[in-house]
Amino acid sequence: MTKHGKKMIAPVIITILFCMYFIGYAILVFSLEPPWYVCILGVIIPVCLAGVLIAMMLERMKEIRSGEEDDLSNY
Repeated sequence: MTKHGKKMIAPVIITILFCMYFIGYAILVFSLEPPWYVCILGVIIPVCLAGVLIAMMLERMKEIRSGEEDDLSNY
């Protein structure tokens, strides 16, 4: 495993777990058959949250690869 590989495992695993949770939530909303507006909100919100998580994971991976492991140096 590369020098930065071990540090990238945790963000990837957390992102996968949360995305599975959000997808499960969206499936649950559809299976309960609420009104159409609740279905739309129940799918759009988790999908947006999953997208933000993926974007944050990619940003974190760039930080790890560039050697900037401490976010406090930005402030």
